[in-house]
Amino acid sequence: MQKALETLAKTPEVVGAIGEVYIDGKRVDKGSAGTRLLDGKGGVIPSGTRFRVGSQTKQMTGVVVLQLVKEGKLALDDKLSDLLPEVAEKDQVERAGEITLQQLVQHTSGIPNFFDDKLVDTFDFTTYYSPIELVKKSRTLPRAQEPGEKFSYSNTNYLLLGLIIEKYTEHSLAAEFEQRVFDPVGMGDSYLPVKFPGAVKGPHNHGYFPDKNGKPRDVDRLNMSYGYAAGGVISTAHDISAFQRAFVQNRLLPKELREVLMGAPTTPPQPSGQPAEGEDAQQQPALPCGGQPAIIAFKGSAPGFNAVTFTSPDGRTQFALSATLSVSNIDESVDPLLVQAAEAVFCPKG
Repeated sequence: MQKALETLAKTPEVVGAIGEVYIDGKRVDKGSAGTRLLDGKGGVIPSGTRFRVGSQTKQMTGVVVLQLVKEGKLALDDKLSDLLPEVAEKDQVERAGEITLQQLVQHTSGIPNFFDDKLVDTFDFTTYYSPIELVKKSRTLPRAQEPGEKFSYSNTNYLLLGLIIEKYTEHSLAAEFEQRVFDPVGMGDSYLPVKFPGAVKGPHNHGYFPDKNGKPRDVDRLNMSYGYAAGGVISTAHDISAFQRAFVQNRLLPKELREVLMGAPTTPPQPSGQPAEGEDAQQQPALPCGGQPAIIAFKGSAPGFNAVTFTSPDGRTQFALSATLSVSNIDESVDPLLVQAAEAVFCPKG
């Protein structure tokens, strides 16, 4: 484990990397490499520190939504215009009367992604936007497709799901995460920030993102407005491993509803083979390991970091990895480096 992280942190793309391996809920290995800050500064960070999990948050949002479906409070074929009438009445979402709850969950609604450099500034750390303000911003972009036609990744889908959760539970999304996700699986160090700017609590790695001149800039203060139900959760290797273990083992959702959430597993590739800026995948392609069952990789990414939880298909083994970066989080060189680290842990040679 330590060797894998040291190899990863020696690459020019990675500032620091932390990770832990769990088998049946017990930590069996841990590691930390690189430094908290760029250029070898800030010291090494403990493996158990908090980090942003990015779009692994979407799984948690999907879990809450589908639990509400199981309870009969929502239905997969409910229309967005009925669930949130104001977005149709105020024309905040085009064709809201045709878009279903399932399409929001599976990224087939065709609603444009608000996380676009035409609409928001990665380096704006001081302006707070409410979820509905970001939804309205996305309305200015052309639709990607017809409702239900194909997969089209959009963070806006999950902002809307967060608003639906809050309306139909009469609780904040943070409170629902605590009650339905964090407490049941023992995620005692995880939280969804509720006060701006929503920093990571305690010492932690800083990530960097290139500005227009290509110079890496510290984005540790990443604007929490852009997270919320789409990517806002802050967790630890222990906690995110516990979540993915419970998720894969159908302890948070019955199998048929978990499969609904897994129905849109990956981000569509761009011409470069990488997702567009700000996009990431809830489930990445499986990692082969000899004759063993393929490893699933649940990924979250945003400017400054990639966070991946590699999980065995039976949910017994997790390798939770957080890498802070000196390059764009969608740089095509980053994903292969993370996979190499996972291969070294899951598929050791010799």
